[in-house]
Amino acid sequence: MNILDEIIAHKRTEVAERKELYPTKLLETSVYFPTQPVSLKKYLLRSDKSGIIAEIKRKSPSKGDLNRYVSVERTSIGYMQAGASALSVLTDARFFGGKNEDLTTARKFNFCPILCKDFTVDEYQVIEAKSIGADAILLIAAVLEPEEINRLAQTARSLGLEVLLEVHDRQELARSLSPHVDLVGVNNRNLKDFSTSVETSAELAELIPAGFVKVSESGISGAQTIWRLRELGYRGFLIGETFLKHSRPEKACAALVEELRREGMRREEPPRPVPATKTVA
Repeated sequence: MNILDEIIAHKRTEVAERKELYPTKLLETSVYFPTQPVSLKKYLLRSDKSGIIAEIKRKSPSKGDLNRYVSVERTSIGYMQAGASALSVLTDARFFGGKNEDLTTARKFNFCPILCKDFTVDEYQVIEAKSIGADAILLIAAVLEPEEINRLAQTARSLGLEVLLEVHDRQELARSLSPHVDLVGVNNRNLKDFSTSVETSAELAELIPAGFVKVSESGISGAQTIWRLRELGYRGFLIGETFLKHSRPEKACAALVEELRREGMRREEPPRPVPATKTVA
């Protein structure tokens, strides 16, 4: 059993337990349930935004502890003040150190789109995401069958939530697209050895149909990489570890947004005239 199989096996057990503790009818009484979600898709397409989906997570199976004592309130507010377009909040407890309350805290202090980042395998989790204040959910093609993706995405759409479908290769992309999906994220992390390469996003860029907003995930650390991905059609850039390895993730985010701004100004500069060369008669 690899780490992904272990996560999913545990998640199914966890969801069964949560159904007993917090029935769907209880979730539907949440103050967030009747509210209109904020469109992640629209925020990523805005020309006045960076396209960065800034992530909050405390640890990961591949990196171990990242920022165990990160302040969700301070970091989420700081991310948005820095110029991020949206937030991604890990709610998985066992493998990523998150909890539902992290997303609810981020929701309390921010009006931007918030992606609930978890391993969604059951419609119950979609309803749960809505109840804690999420605007979008993640569906991972590597752990779901096409009919499961379609069904879960339909449930999300019925609740007003948008869906980010995550793929890792051509095969997953080809078999997993659904008309109920809003965004397609290419995870640049190899699930076998946990290495990252943005060439994965480059390879799949032209294969993603135009109707989906393209998002590149993992392994993004510099402005030039983001600009290259923009040229390939990507509008969203999910960044977590690059920020969270710093004690103040929001400051790392601000530095990258400023680097993006400077790189954009450099690219807009007209070419400098080439000095005329003198010819000898």
